[in-house]
Amino acid sequence: MGSSTRVELEPAWVLHTRQYRETSVMLEVFTPGSGRIGLIARGARRPKSPWRALLRPFEPLVMSWSGRGDLATLQAAERIGNGAALTGAGLAAGFYANELLIRLLERRDPHPVLFAHYSGLLEELTQAERLEPALRNFEMALLQELGFGLNLGYSAVDQTPLEAGRWYEYHLERGVLPVAAEDPTAMVFEGQIFTAIHEGDWASPETRRAAKRLLRYTIDHYLDGRELKTRRVYAAMLSRVDRAAK
Repeated sequence: MGSSTRVELEPAWVLHTRQYRETSVMLEVFTPGSGRIGLIARGARRPKSPWRALLRPFEPLVMSWSGRGDLATLQAAERIGNGAALTGAGLAAGFYANELLIRLLERRDPHPVLFAHYSGLLEELTQAERLEPALRNFEMALLQELGFGLNLGYSAVDQTPLEAGRWYEYHLERGVLPVAAEDPTAMVFEGQIFTAIHEGDWASPETRRAAKRLLRYTIDHYLDGRELKTRRVYAAMLSRVDRAAK
C-alpha cells in the first residue's frame, strides 16, 4: 500500500464531493504540489462540523491530510480568500472544468502551472463576456500540461508559418497539414484561424467557433469515449443566456 504521507497546509480547490458513510464526505481535490487527490473528511456532514459549509467547489482553501494509498484523511482545512461567485453559465463552466480535471488527470501527478491556470479561470468565469475565451485558454493549457498540446503555429510538412487564406487540416498528434479545399466534415480551417487559436486571439467569432469545435474533437479523443455530463448542462445554460439576451 506504500508508506504513509502527511501534507501540511497545501493550497487546494475542491473539485467534487459525495457522501461517504453516514457522516463523512469523500472529496476530489486539486492541489499544486500533490496533484489530484482523494480525501475523506470524517464527520464533515455532522450539523456542528466546521467543515460542513467549507468543503465545496470554488472556495480557495489550504488543507492538511495524512494517509496512504488512493484515499487520505483530511486533518485540517481553512479558507484563504473569497470564493469565486459563479452563477448561471459561469457556474456550469466551472463544473465542466472540474470534470475535465477529474477525468484527465492521474492521481498524485503534480501540475503547479495548471493549478495556476485553473485559479485564473475561476476569476474569469465571473465575467459573462470572458466565458468562452477563458474556457478555450484553459482547455489548451490542460492539453499542453498533459503532453497533448496542439501544434497549430506551423505546417507539419515543412515547419513554415501558416498562410492566411490557405486551407489546412488538423491531425491529432501530428499537427496542421495543407489541403486543397475546405471540408466541413473534417478539422479544416483557414491558416489565419489556426494562427489566431495558437496565439489565443479570440476577437473573431469565427475563431471562437473553430476553437470550440477543434478542442472538443481533441478532448473527446483523450477521454476515450467517456462522456462529460457537465457538457450538456453548460450547453443548456449558454442557450438560456442567449435566449434571454434576445
